[in-house]
Amino acid sequence: MKKDLLSSSYLTREVFLQKRLVTSWLNKSLIIELICSLLIILFIYSSLSKLSAYDRFSVQLSKSPFITSYYQLVAWSIPTIEIVIAVLLAFKRTRLVALYASFFLMSLFTAYLVIMLNFSYYIPCSCGGVLEYMSWEQHIVFNAFFIVIAGAGVLLKANTTKSKNIYA
Repeated sequence: MKKDLLSSSYLTREVFLQKRLVTSWLNKSLIIELICSLLIILFIYSSLSKLSAYDRFSVQLSKSPFITSYYQLVAWSIPTIEIVIAVLLAFKRTRLVALYASFFLMSLFTAYLVIMLNFSYYIPCSCGGVLEYMSWEQHIVFNAFFIVIAGAGVLLKANTTKSKNIYA
C-alpha cells in the first residue's frame, strides 16, 4: 500500500487530476466573468441610453398597444431594473441571482417583441442607442444571443457554486 502511494504513476495521476480540476475551474470562472461583463455592458448601455433620451423613450412606450396604461411605470422601472441587475452582476456573491434575472429579463423582452410583431398593428421602437437601428429580426437574434449566454452563465455559476459547497 505504501509502495503504491510513493510510486511515480500514482503521484503523476494525482497531479494530473489536480491540474485538470484547477484548469476546468479556471475556465469556468473566466467564462462566467466574460458573460457577466457582456451583460453588464449591455444593461448599463441600454439603461443609460433610455434615461438620456427619457422623453423619447417614454413617448414610444406610451404608443405601445399593450402597455399604454402603464407606460410611465414601465419607463422608469426598465432602466432601474437594468441598472440593479448590472450592479448585482458585478459582485460574485449575487451573480447567480443576477444571471437568473438577466435570463428572465432578456426572455421577457424577446417574448414582448415577438408578441408585438405577431399581434400588434403598430410596433414602436423604444430601444435606445445602436439597438434602434437594428431590424426586428436582428433584434430578436441579438436578444437570443444574450438569453443563451445568460442561461449558460446560470448553468456554469450554479455548477461552480455546488462544487464549492461540496468541497468546502
